[in-house]
Amino acid sequence: MNKYYLTTAIPYVNAAPHIGFALELIQADVLARYHRQKKDNTYFLTGADENSLKNVRAAEKEKIETQQLVDRNTQKFIDLTRALAISNDDFIRTTEEKHFASAQKLWQACKKEDIYKKKYKGLYCVGCETFYKEKDLVKGKCPEHGTKPEQVEEENYFFKLSKYQDKLKKLIESDKYEVIPKTKKNEVLSFINQGLEDFSISRSKERAKNWGIPVPGDDSQIIYVWFDALVNYLSALDYDKDGEKFNSFWPADLHVIGKGIIRFHAVYWPAMLLSAGLPLPKKLFVHGYVNIGGQKISKSKGPKIDPFELVNDYGADAVRYFLLREIPSHGDGDFTLEKFKTRYNADLANGLGNLVSRVSNLCEKNNLEYPDLSGPAAGGLRVKSDDFNKQIDKFFAELKFDEILKFVWQKIAGADAYINQEKPWEVKDKVKLKKILTPLVKDIQKIARALLPFTPISAEKIISQFSQPEIKKGDSLFPRIK
Repeated sequence: MNKYYLTTAIPYVNAAPHIGFALELIQADVLARYHRQKKDNTYFLTGADENSLKNVRAAEKEKIETQQLVDRNTQKFIDLTRALAISNDDFIRTTEEKHFASAQKLWQACKKEDIYKKKYKGLYCVGCETFYKEKDLVKGKCPEHGTKPEQVEEENYFFKLSKYQDKLKKLIESDKYEVIPKTKKNEVLSFINQGLEDFSISRSKERAKNWGIPVPGDDSQIIYVWFDALVNYLSALDYDKDGEKFNSFWPADLHVIGKGIIRFHAVYWPAMLLSAGLPLPKKLFVHGYVNIGGQKISKSKGPKIDPFELVNDYGADAVRYFLLREIPSHGDGDFTLEKFKTRYNADLANGLGNLVSRVSNLCEKNNLEYPDLSGPAAGGLRVKSDDFNKQIDKFFAELKFDEILKFVWQKIAGADAYINQEKPWEVKDKVKLKKILTPLVKDIQKIARALLPFTPISAEKIISQFSQPEIKKGDSLFPRIK
């Protein structure tokens, strides 16, 4: 049995989750469910980054304790995984004891000559939790958040990232650490080719407001949030104790992240692991952003779509389907409620839902029985299992979720065309009618199995409905939105 360990990034919990992180959760969940179908020993991790300065300031703004804020907001992220039917095996919090121990262990595991202390002055964006050069700013503001960075001057510990420039370049170029899509791989290589500089990996206890993980042997310093947060991928596996999960699942087979944090995962993270003598992750998948009406979203400002309200109004599967189908897997996409409703009605209500309803209704109305559907489909439109599954496997290997759904819906459209061509509602001969409907029943079963990772709730209902000897018409899977 192959093992498969995949992770999402862990978001800051300075505010409630937005629709952009919902996309990341869903993409990772699709992969976890797919690999479980393949009988791989799968471990799927998500979590929350609770040690950032961003969280401290959000708590100060609300005039509450930081712990109170992270407890409250982290629960919202946990609730989101449940609302979206996410099948994660663990949810890591960076305030957990095992994470503190793991972050300090990795610090101590890094080569001694790779960590040194010096005074530093620079421009710091709390939103990104990183320093910027003047040349990297856009009109004096952070290119990611559009805010003016703070001037910071203090003595910190630094990591010798520059030492690993050539090694990192070779790893990315050769795909030993594969960055998907290729456009993001080229972006990483361009960043490396500009010359890597050592980066600060701690902050003073005063600036951190005494929140975070102390530097081993120096309580006056707190470990820099990224040097802390990235370790979650290890700490969830009990790296601090060299646990069984760590020895079974590390290295990660895939990290799923948003494009805004590519530098930390494609450059900082592998360098830290190299210094600590640990195996590198195998792949990094970088998705784009979900914009709302063309505008970038964030948890704390800008346009908002509440993922909980969306699920409550239309169901988890509808939200999962829209984000996976409408947002390009390898790029940015746009969300509007109008687009959502249009896609819902066209693809789910009139497409999948209508096909299932039409065929099940004909089966029930004519008292047709299907005691054994294990053989190959015959006649009419055919979804050949081998070719069908091979194409889906190919798209999964390329991490193209939208292309898989386009492909499956082509089969749904083909099945509808076949029904319209054969006009089974006009056929009076029961033997002939069964011959027409049998391949449709088999095709629906195949389509439902293909959709299990994407729309698990409705796919399971369809499989159950079409696995009975007597197929009955059930409730509407996706009632049309008026």
